Amino acid sequence: MVLSAHAKRHVQRQASELLAKHFPTLDPLRRNVLNELVSHTAEGWHLLLRADLPRSADRADAFLVGRTGVFAVVVADQPPEQVQPVLRHAEERFASIRGSQGRLVAPTAITLVVVGGVKRSPRNSGAFWALPVADLDQLFRRGDTRLPRRQADDLARAANDRLPDYSFFVVQPPEREPEPEGLLAAQDVTEGQLAAALERPFESWMTFLHPQQHAVVKRDYGGPARISGPAGTGKTVVALHRMRHVGRRNVGPLLFTTFVRTLPAVHESAFRQLAPELAERAEFQNLHSWARTLLVHREVELNVNPAAIDNAFARAWLRHRGALQEIEPAYDYWHTEVDRVIKGRGLRTLAEYKQILRRGRRLALGDAQRERVWSFYESYRDNLVARGAHDYHDMLIAAHAELVRQPLESPYAMVVVDEVQDVTLTGLRLLREIAGDGQNRLLLVGDGQQQVYPGGWRLSDAGIPVQGRGEVLKVNYRNRSGILDFARRIDAGNSVDDLDGAAGVVLRDAEVVNAGGRAETWTGRRTDLAAALVDTLRPLPHGHTALITFTKHDADECRRLLESAGVPTQSLEHHTGEPDDRVKVGTVHRAKGLDFRAVLAVQFPALDSANSDAARREAAELRDRQRLVAATRARDFLWWGVVEGAA
Repeated sequence: MVLSAHAKRHVQRQASELLAKHFPTLDPLRRNVLNELVSHTAEGWHLLLRADLPRSADRADAFLVGRTGVFAVVVADQPPEQVQPVLRHAEERFASIRGSQGRLVAPTAITLVVVGGVKRSPRNSGAFWALPVADLDQLFRRGDTRLPRRQADDLARAANDRLPDYSFFVVQPPEREPEPEGLLAAQDVTEGQLAAALERPFESWMTFLHPQQHAVVKRDYGGPARISGPAGTGKTVVALHRMRHVGRRNVGPLLFTTFVRTLPAVHESAFRQLAPELAERAEFQNLHSWARTLLVHREVELNVNPAAIDNAFARAWLRHRGALQEIEPAYDYWHTEVDRVIKGRGLRTLAEYKQILRRGRRLALGDAQRERVWSFYESYRDNLVARGAHDYHDMLIAAHAELVRQPLESPYAMVVVDEVQDVTLTGLRLLREIAGDGQNRLLLVGDGQQQVYPGGWRLSDAGIPVQGRGEVLKVNYRNRSGILDFARRIDAGNSVDDLDGAAGVVLRDAEVVNAGGRAETWTGRRTDLAAALVDTLRPLPHGHTALITFTKHDADECRRLLESAGVPTQSLEHHTGEPDDRVKVGTVHRAKGLDFRAVLAVQFPALDSANSDAARREAAELRDRQRLVAATRARDFLWWGVVEGAA
């Protein structure tokens, strides 16, 4: 509800009179801040004030509940001497409140805000959000909506029952204005209501967690821990809540990293909304960017040049093509063998290469064949050396060596690795060194069924022991049942491990809680694709919709088609999670870890150059995993287009 200037003056006067009646001895700072908070109850916010104000205590002065979350508010020029008791009281009072589908209010959903003249070093902040009085309006930012109105109302009423020493304070506008509707019930999402349903907010994960997720957020681990589970089960949600949980109780920086270059910026935006008090302590960088920053700081010079890397591979292929094509004619297969198996594992000798189990590779190679591959690799390596160039694996290896030589001056309180299944072994070894040893220091998050790059490993291969510290999430909260029904028909492996050899859970075994949703299919020629895309996009919220392809060339073509039809787009390469009205377009590799209310997946004819049955089978399995990832990016609506015929 947006109040007119006249209505605002009316409710501020009411608020002032109400506070003067109940709390006549309030100091000016408390009176001004609480007057502003009470005034916002006329806009649908709920405010619970402590009955014994202004006496100091180990509890918050007020609890503010609304569509942007739950805030425990302390008004003071200086923070309380003991912040943790105030935070603990707030967490305990909300801990037993249940939402829909059996979910609980997460303790990490409560933001402790100290409003006043508090100034603290951003790098040392953690337990509370220091907010100057002049910035009080940040509590009410409409762009940060987490909950539909009905959930916020229910949550406030439940909190009132658990806070006997607090009372509701409410003022009314001079005339009632119509309130916006809340989310549609899941069972009410029918074909005619799809567009309206897609317009509603979908950020309740910041407040409510499944009991299993809730337990994992708070659990203490004596060493590295792992969270696995099928798509949509909230693995990253749990990781972000754990970052807040650990950050509130420890000093030191926090690191969220992943193999995907574009993913950290999106999750940084979400984390800043979830945990504003930790925003300056938390670093969100992809792993190669982190390694590059370290090497620059340590004055280690590496020339990582994509053009030189491609040239080095091409020259090596010209030299060894005849020998390798006798085994498998596809250049891409041998490029991957060097990139993901030899260099990705950090192998240094032919003897090591002959001994390893090449996880994820279907084409068996004997010793003589591996000798041919190793010669190909040596030529590639020598070509780089001759040009004074390095590849991305060299960057990770050099960063690892630097940390062994000289550990970080300011160790991380916690390192979260998202989409860990796509990180190479060289990357995992670096991450092990970054995190170091200690309780709750390293959290690995991933799902083997969503691996979109060839190859494979187990965490034990990187010297990361997680036995007894592994969690498998099984309840899908992202996708509605109509989307999951479609995704489960994609044969992306009937069994996966939990990233360390034990049996995992695949998507078809996940528990579904969100009814409704719809998946449509389309098959047609390339000349008809533009019209089909535009017609499908017309009723959808463009800012919450993505178009996903399986190659960069196909993504570029689809983006050109949309732009020519007057549909604004943004490349997933530049997507940060900030709201806008553009359709996001990119490959499945760039869509990893993201979700959208609506997804259009476009599948062009595959160009498969593999000849051997084993290589073709491996390529087909990889494509199926990529298709499953693309389909499960959709929350409410999925359109799957198959383009027939050659380009």
